[in-house]
Amino acid sequence: MSPIKIHPALAILSLVAMSAPAARSEVEYIPFPTREELRSIQLQAYACSRDNDAEACSTTRELIDPLLDHPRLPSSCKDVVWGLLQVVNKVPKNSFQRRDAIDQPAKRLSIICINPAKQTAPKPSQQGGLVPQQS
Repeated sequence: MSPIKIHPALAILSLVAMSAPAARSEVEYIPFPTREELRSIQLQAYACSRDNDAEACSTTRELIDPLLDHPRLPSSCKDVVWGLLQVVNKVPKNSFQRRDAIDQPAKRLSIICINPAKQTAPKPSQQGGLVPQQS
């Protein structure tokens, strides 16, 4: 039986491929934002829209900015965060349109950005088929 000859480039490629799963296992797990975190962001955004205060608006921006870089959040959530980030600033006159432009994405934040947990399907009933009626 003759020994198998392996090209050096193929040997290096196979070593890299075998080490890739080990490198991936060291990636830090980043959890979804909790309901409490999303609720605090939402309340801060409401305070910004209600008071039109520079401090409240800048705090809101600081709270929502890290969500744009969150690796596990879906793009629909990041769209809401981006929209909120664009309108959360102090303006000379606080109008109803401005408040609504902040309140709507803030309201959607806690709905869209929540962790999509698996929902359990209801168990089917033990009774099968049609039940004959007794007359």
